[in-house]
Amino acid sequence: MQSRYFSDSYAQARERFLAAAKAVAARTASYPIEARGAQDEALSTDVALIGDAKAERLLIMTSATHGAEGFCGSGCQLALLDDAPMLARAREAGVALLLVHAVNPYGFSWIARTDEGNVDLNRNAQPFDGRPLPENPGYGALHPLLLPESWPPNEANRREQERYIAEHGLAAYAQAVSRGQYTHADGLFYGGDRPAASLLNMRRILKEHAADFSSIGWIDVHTGLGPRGHGEKIYAGRRDEAEVARARHWYGADIAVPYQGSSASVDITGQLASVIYDACPASTPTLMALEFGTQPFADVVQALRGRNWLRAHPEAGEDARRAILKATLDAFYCGDADWHGMVLGQSRVAVLQALCGLQGD
Repeated sequence: MQSRYFSDSYAQARERFLAAAKAVAARTASYPIEARGAQDEALSTDVALIGDAKAERLLIMTSATHGAEGFCGSGCQLALLDDAPMLARAREAGVALLLVHAVNPYGFSWIARTDEGNVDLNRNAQPFDGRPLPENPGYGALHPLLLPESWPPNEANRREQERYIAEHGLAAYAQAVSRGQYTHADGLFYGGDRPAASLLNMRRILKEHAADFSSIGWIDVHTGLGPRGHGEKIYAGRRDEAEVARARHWYGADIAVPYQGSSASVDITGQLASVIYDACPASTPTLMALEFGTQPFADVVQALRGRNWLRAHPEAGEDARRAILKATLDAFYCGDADWHGMVLGQSRVAVLQALCGLQGD
């Protein structure tokens, strides 16, 4: 039995978010994209500002940066909207809340990690101004193995991947696969060749709703990495020791820092949250991704491979399509009550820690 805060589709989650936000928000806004959803529904990133728009402090919570991960993030946002004591705590601390629902509505609706162009929004915040993009030479050798001609992969494909891991090590394999790449548009963790529509929407949202706040906390809810149900707190800011120290002060010594090698996540560039530095130049940001574990890394990668294969093969039969979509959903969302309880409890703690951090600042 699942918690009442978690939805069965993007369309349902959006309807419930807008209804809940209407009851408590000072203002709401919607930022549509041109693509249509899996049910031919309109797709939009929706925003709710709760509290005093003229406050000095702001806490942002975002969901669905990686599409299908929105089933979890939306649930956390709906729970917060229904949490009268926590909303009162925010008011007492002089902190406004900005809930950004479905940063990547396309992926949320179509049960994909990426957007309508197969772009990973958490690798897409690059200048794209002619300067060289980050290189990932290891990915090129793996791409034909990760995206085979037929699905499911055959035994030869499995042996080739095992050989690569035996020769290079699991850590090198994880780096090559997931750090982001800009050379294979149909591949995994593709960062794009221009700013994606949903990333541009996020930049606009920050400029319109967040730029006037002097201190900003940001919790970006993710799923897929780490032990099942554990919410790893991952520092998501730039390589600035003062920012890292502030994040540790807010969230505790167990906050993971990817560039220091202490996270289940590899060290990446182009994170969505990095757009805040340009969009809100006068603000002091403290950025954190809250990553809830679902399945072992190998199973998550297998699900992503299948989903990319399905994108490349729209002619696939209905049975194959259903199996791939189910595997993708299972990789990023658990429908079990115990997982929901762990998610909601840890999300609430993170919000309280952020409020205390903002109030202290």
